[in-house]
Amino acid sequence: MVDGSGILVVVPCLDEAETLPDLLPRLVAETPGALIVVADGGSRDGSQAIVAEIAAKSPSVRLLDNPRRIQSAGINLAVETFGAGREWLVRVDAHCDYPPYYVARLLAAARQHGADSVVVPMTTAGQGCFQQAAAAAQNSVLGTGGAAHRHLGAGRFVEHGHHALMKLDRFVAVGGYDPGFSHNEDAELDVRLGAAGARLWLEPGAALVYAPRRTPRALLRQYFNYGQGRARTVAKHRLRLRMRQRLPLVIAPLVGLAVLGVALVPILPAMALLAVPMLAWALLAIGYGIALGIGSRSKCIAMAGLAAMIMHIGWSAGYWRRLLSFG
Repeated sequence: MVDGSGILVVVPCLDEAETLPDLLPRLVAETPGALIVVADGGSRDGSQAIVAEIAAKSPSVRLLDNPRRIQSAGINLAVETFGAGREWLVRVDAHCDYPPYYVARLLAAARQHGADSVVVPMTTAGQGCFQQAAAAAQNSVLGTGGAAHRHLGAGRFVEHGHHALMKLDRFVAVGGYDPGFSHNEDAELDVRLGAAGARLWLEPGAALVYAPRRTPRALLRQYFNYGQGRARTVAKHRLRLRMRQRLPLVIAPLVGLAVLGVALVPILPAMALLAVPMLAWALLAIGYGIALGIGSRSKCIAMAGLAAMIMHIGWSAGYWRRLLSFG
């Protein structure tokens, strides 16, 4: 347990009725004195009523209407409205599973390492068959390219991670989240924090578990938005992509070439060769997924390669869509 008198916990929320009844009482019990603000973007599943009911019993819980709906704007509004006099900002995404005494772990890490921000690793776990496949893909090198915050490892200072805790004055000094970002807002903020000299510590002792999208369509849409968000961050700060981010960029063009080649086959059979690079990528991904499935003895996880292909296509298409829209 930790004294939360200097802590503002913000829970950006949109249709999270399934998780709020357990999450909010836990935060209240484990972080006495903290102000817990649920920034709701217009939920229609009863989330607001759940928050109001809990707030009636726990005065430390507040419901805040977030008219702009997206997480970045909701957190900014919560800080603007309730941040005065608080030292720390904790971001808690309602759709994740957190370890016991999550906030206390974050504070201990910040104080031990002299960090301005503590970020955490995120692993994924699913219930249904497709969710399990998507989780296996997201936990693998094929799905994440070996990003430090997407697997458990040793604690260290990093440039980016899943947002958890940061000094409120640092957050305010760099302007908070860019409300124009619906995705990749955390990575974009980390660029500005790093440029301002802030130190970001990755704390494996506070790792969280995330549930991936339940359907292929939802996963594709998610990664399309991720790709667009990353392209906006790169354009805004004139960054260079890492190799693990460059490789998936070729996927959408490869798929386009394959479609073109198949369409031209009746005119020029040799055009079928344009599909070879895409087929090589597909075979590699599917084979990797089958290997994961054999290793875990799971038919569902054997589809991880297909889930990874959806992620690659979505991210690449989203990135190119945003890049081309910049002119």
